[in-house]
Amino acid sequence: MRLGRTLAVLVAATLGALAGPVPAQAATVNTTYNVWSWNVAGWKMHRGSTGNGLIPALSNSIRNRSAHFAALNELCWSQYKAVQANLRNSGWPQDVENFSRFEPHNDTACGGEPFGVAIFSKAPLGAANRYALAADGTTETRKLLCAPLSARPHLRFCTTHITPSNEVVNGEKINETQLGQVLTRLEAFHAAGDTVIVGGDFNAQPHYGRMNPWYSTSLTVPNNSGNTGFYRELDDTDSRCVGYGETTVYDGNTEGLCGQGKKIDMIFVRQNKIVGAYDGDSLAISTSCGGACSDHRILIGTVTVSITQ
Repeated sequence: MRLGRTLAVLVAATLGALAGPVPAQAATVNTTYNVWSWNVAGWKMHRGSTGNGLIPALSNSIRNRSAHFAALNELCWSQYKAVQANLRNSGWPQDVENFSRFEPHNDTACGGEPFGVAIFSKAPLGAANRYALAADGTTETRKLLCAPLSARPHLRFCTTHITPSNEVVNGEKINETQLGQVLTRLEAFHAAGDTVIVGGDFNAQPHYGRMNPWYSTSLTVPNNSGNTGFYRELDDTDSRCVGYGETTVYDGNTEGLCGQGKKIDMIFVRQNKIVGAYDGDSLAISTSCGGACSDHRILIGTVTVSITQ
């Protein structure tokens, strides 16, 4: 009996040596984030102004909603710097020198200064990723802008503004091409072990066919079906319009589902990175800018995500 036990121990040890060391499982942490996104129509409605009420309206909203990340679309460079200064002076960021990134879509479209997208983070950011999307035939080069957290490099926050154009370019509608390019980048981040939160103006409603590659196959409801993707939009569980969410455009629009205006602004997270429940909401458009502050609503969301350490 003693010999049998000795042989068993020797065999187990030999097999273990042949198999080599067992690879360690990557450590993960689950953390909850509040996300905020707004298309501010910075030139279209404000002509680049920084003194008409827009800057305090959006900066106060970011603070009041306890946002960890904020995305801005259609922003002029001077407006970006004004938001940056407002948030910095209020003590909102943890690092006043490293909490925002700007990416132009056009270098002169705001009365001679850059026009584009921006991201803000309460925690310090790492080096930004800046990707140009396929040309849509206009003077605007649309982008995907992302940056990781310095302390959590596998958590990446992004924004994008997809073209509204349906023109066929190189055999495919250009809005579909851009959506595919953004999705491909997000999936590349995922393959590298990253968790990505992306907010912005997608210029497509949730039930449109071109969004099917985005929405998870787990989402199959009357308002949103035929999906083939892996992502959930933080407002897609809204009981008022399950699978669609709440309108994100101006009051009076009737182009959306469930008797409301259309929804084209979204916040997406890959479903396998979401932990537990999540939610989203759109906010009534402020009128503190000498009138409406935008033709889009602010979109907010809260989500707990799993992040590789």
